[in-house]
Amino acid sequence: QVQLVESGGGLVQAGGSLRLSCAASGSIFSINAIGWYRQAPGKQRELVAAIRSDSSTNYADSVKGRFTISRGNAKNTMYLQMNSLKPEDTAVYYCNMDIVTMTRNRDYWGQGTQVTVSS
Repeated sequence: QVQLVESGGGLVQAGGSLRLSCAASGSIFSINAIGWYRQAPGKQRELVAAIRSDSSTNYADSVKGRFTISRGNAKNTMYLQMNSLKPEDTAVYYCNMDIVTMTRNRDYWGQGTQVTVSS
């Protein structure tokens, strides 16, 4: 059974930085696309950053130049480096991985980690 566990959220002042981590465990054959999403209160979940299966990246316009998504040296890990944080970045952040196991290929989600940016 595959599980994604996130860490690294917290409270930070505007202009500060945080680094989110996500680690997948279980019987994983391979990982294709990965991404970070966020959901603020009263809003829909939105894509923040992603690495596609061809290794190209895309970012939401609101985070370009401030956030960086990356894969870890351990193939089942991923990170989101967030710099120059703004109050509008406050949200619950979720990691997502397109994972292939021996029996299926589907998306998996982390449990979410709260990021709060104070002004």
